[in-house]
Amino acid sequence: MSGKFEYNFIINRYYLMNQSAMTPVNYNQLYYFYLVAEHGSIARTSELLHITPQTISGQISQLEHTIGTALFQRQGKRLVLTELGTVVQGYAADIFQLGDELKAVLTRQHSSWQSFSVGITDVLPKAFVYEMLKPVLQLPVKLVCREGELDALLSELAINKLDMVLSDQPIQTGSHVKAYSHLVTESVMAVYAAENLAPQLATGFPNSLHNRPFLLQGKKSIIRQQLIGWFNQLDIQPEVVAEFDDSALMQAFAQQGLGAFAAPVLLETQLKANYGLIKVGEIERVTERFYAISPERKLSHPAVLQLVKALQQPKN
Repeated sequence: MSGKFEYNFIINRYYLMNQSAMTPVNYNQLYYFYLVAEHGSIARTSELLHITPQTISGQISQLEHTIGTALFQRQGKRLVLTELGTVVQGYAADIFQLGDELKAVLTRQHSSWQSFSVGITDVLPKAFVYEMLKPVLQLPVKLVCREGELDALLSELAINKLDMVLSDQPIQTGSHVKAYSHLVTESVMAVYAAENLAPQLATGFPNSLHNRPFLLQGKKSIIRQQLIGWFNQLDIQPEVVAEFDDSALMQAFAQQGLGAFAAPVLLETQLKANYGLIKVGEIERVTERFYAISPERKLSHPAVLQLVKALQQPKN
């Protein structure tokens, strides 16, 4: 055998395997190790837990004995993780993070699931938001909707004022909010216009959009940049007569024949029925995605599960 030492371990269902047998992990010992690794000091961990340093040191030593090798090495007065210690720390972080999530779910219990509070970013098409949330209305819950900018809604999600946030973009890496993005559905985009404008634009689409009035999503919308890139790629320059953060307002302007605009293909039926808008043509290279952002890695709220299940079913 070569190297500093040989180790073989598996963490599976909260077990570590040493070289001789499958040995259950003592989670008090693993928790003490995790906190010392996080804070870099037995003394600091002792203060946090109100336990003597000798007790914590002894528990970590027993954990190292169970695994069969050291997890820390001393560099002066500092404790530094060994190679194996770094790996175990990563698994321990996942284990205790899942434990925190479970605690949050159990704290809420079923009684709090009599309501479902969802944050909706203001750039999402209102007709589509209705289609997204319609499955929730089949459950015996009170639906509470709050609209706003993504950052503000995520802040409310972080303090449990919201159960979920619907957005056209996932939570960004490095966000201060501990949350998880779940892609629930996506749709290619299409151009729509009122009856007096649609026939003219349908002929020779998409070049027919050049120098024609167009209504564009506001700067907060992810789809805006994709549309601009598509126009540039085709060397099309529509006359942008207005920009909107509110999709319902944009649709109302389009209804009056003030310009064409882009929206997901799956809204075609609603846009025609509610606004009399006609699909001019599809933009297959531009896709809008919709995410459910939740505080839990594993979705648990029954309303969220119902919503995601309905949206992920293939449409006929």
